[in-house]
Amino acid sequence: MPEQVRVVLAVARQPTLLRVELAYLGFKTAEYATWMAILVYGYAIGGAAAAGIVALVQLAPSGIVAPIASYAGDRFRWDRVLVAGYLVLAVSDAATAGALYAGLPVPATVLVATVASAALTVIRPVQAVVLPAITHSPADLTAANAVSSLADSLGICLGPLAAGLLLLRSQPGDVFAVFAIVTALGALLVARLPAADADARALEARPRAPIGREVLGGFEALARDRRLLLIVLVLGSSTVVVGALDVLYIAVAVDLLHQTASWAGVLGAAGGLGAIIGAFAAVTLVGRRRLTPAVAASGALYGLPIAAIGQIPSLLGASVLFAMSGAGSSVNAAAGRTLLQRLAPESTLARTFGVLEGLSMLAMALGSFGIGLVVRSLGVPTGLLVAGLVVPAVLLAAWRELAAVDRHARAPDHVALELLRRQPIFAPLSAPSIERILAELSWLDVPAGQAVVRQGEPGDRYYVIGEGEVMVSVDGRPVGTRGPGDGFGEIALLRNVPRTATVLALSRLRLLAVERERFLEAVTGHRQSRFTAEAVAAAQLATASPARFDDG
Repeated sequence: MPEQVRVVLAVARQPTLLRVELAYLGFKTAEYATWMAILVYGYAIGGAAAAGIVALVQLAPSGIVAPIASYAGDRFRWDRVLVAGYLVLAVSDAATAGALYAGLPVPATVLVATVASAALTVIRPVQAVVLPAITHSPADLTAANAVSSLADSLGICLGPLAAGLLLLRSQPGDVFAVFAIVTALGALLVARLPAADADARALEARPRAPIGREVLGGFEALARDRRLLLIVLVLGSSTVVVGALDVLYIAVAVDLLHQTASWAGVLGAAGGLGAIIGAFAAVTLVGRRRLTPAVAASGALYGLPIAAIGQIPSLLGASVLFAMSGAGSSVNAAAGRTLLQRLAPESTLARTFGVLEGLSMLAMALGSFGIGLVVRSLGVPTGLLVAGLVVPAVLLAAWRELAAVDRHARAPDHVALELLRRQPIFAPLSAPSIERILAELSWLDVPAGQAVVRQGEPGDRYYVIGEGEVMVSVDGRPVGTRGPGDGFGEIALLRNVPRTATVLALSRLRLLAVERERFLEAVTGHRQSRFTAEAVAAAQLATASPARFDDG
């Protein structure tokens, strides 16, 4: 826990990061609070079936918008896209509150609320783009990502709880009104963020493919790789249960436990608390060679407690079991998404997750609508049983293919990982990006007196010194030495020029070699890493001025 506190304090000390993270926490809380409120509205109209229909109408359009939204975050100025997302969400939440206060017909009210639901899909992908652009060091980026993950889990807990408290003495319209203010404040917090102008110039310089092709990039990646498709479908089955739970929280509170609808927020908060616990437990997945056993175990923990709730019809029992399910859900999502990140091409990673976002929305709609029909026809206990068995059943059916995904994976080379992490160029990269480099690098032994690279030769690799020492010379003139932990060779790769220096082994060398294609894919596909690489290259050239110096 002290480590988590230090991470939060590190972000709190940086005003820009703090603004972005506070806005994101408000957004996540608003997402789950307003979602609970609109389902309570539907449940009051016609029970579980009506709540399921409301969910279906809300989420289906969002499933279409999500892949397009992920493209916007890759192509346009992220600061403007982010502010626009918050503003659209604030206005649509306010409009939904007005529709509820005015007692407009149900179709009109649900239609307005659907705009708010679609706006949610804009903010989530752009948040992943913002953090690398506004952080100034690898430590800052790691801390910002950790706090965003914490905000995700807190939103799952605080959103339903806030909705439940508001609904105790008010109506669903009040929930939308309160969080319209929260998201409007979020827009103010993320306005005028730094680094946007430089990022805009980089976007303008990027080659442009036809929009239709770029938007469909995630679908093309899934079509090419059956493993990616399998993982997306497994994650989608988990999201079906998320949609079902949104209705079941209300059904359990009202029909099974005979409480008011506001108690659905308490049950939802219990699930969110479990998700927070699961998020901390998911840290144990870091560095694991195989993740499919974790996917299977957490999938069982996700589903089976839900199935058992109908057999223990008490508020305490339901809260505990929902919390257990939330913990399993959090670990399941972390393991599944990490598998997807390990396998998806870097160039289409954002759009692959955009496809997952869209399919998740559709899966949630299916879960909410389907469970509404089951509860209406067969009762709440049967609905709980059906929802609880979805994920275990899918995992059982897909287990053979799923287990093969990482059956031949190798354990991370911790020495190589430490060397790569010490390189400023690679330090900002995510764990999956580093894993892709680790999977294809090689170790080289070079005897003393041999040249590793020669001035004027084509550049084909980036090197990191594990053991030994080298002399760097330009035009036959020594300009410096390098030792363990130092890297060389980046300028020839980044700028597509011949080697501008000769690097000679002064002693026996143990070198880590990263091939040109993998180096360029990793570095140029990540904003912070690309900017760092350019800064390192410029510094190396300046150090050797007026001579040209590639440090390899």
